[in-house]
Amino acid sequence: MKISLSRVNKAVHFEGSSQLTDVKVNIDGTPAIGGEGKGVRPMELVLMALGSCSVLDLISILQKQRQEIVDIQVEVAGKRREEVPNIFTNIHIDFLLKGDIDEVKAQKAAELAVKKYCSVHDMLAAGGVDITYSIKIN
Repeated sequence: MKISLSRVNKAVHFEGSSQLTDVKVNIDGTPAIGGEGKGVRPMELVLMALGSCSVLDLISILQKQRQEIVDIQVEVAGKRREEVPNIFTNIHIDFLLKGDIDEVKAQKAAELAVKKYCSVHDMLAAGGVDITYSIKIN
């Protein structure tokens, strides 16, 4: 896997692309370093990566369990330490599910999705990040 970052302006706005897709992602820094609000920040991308990795696996598992998913939303919140580098110390994932979904099956599916199948979880947890999750149905 390989990605590319191309500078868009003379500030710190970049466009990210992957060899796997034609999708572009806008990335920008904080105003303190010249960011202009034209993209997401790198640490936001980390949270997005964790949330998306987990929810893709969660959907797959729930579908295999024949659970009827009407909608699914994910919220990911991270706390960072004060010292530089300002790494995440704690991250919490909220899965908000709508549909005819058995709560016991959903809890088991979330545990598998987050702790067994999500590669992003394993990388962050190996670095000492405490990752928790919760499920809310309807």
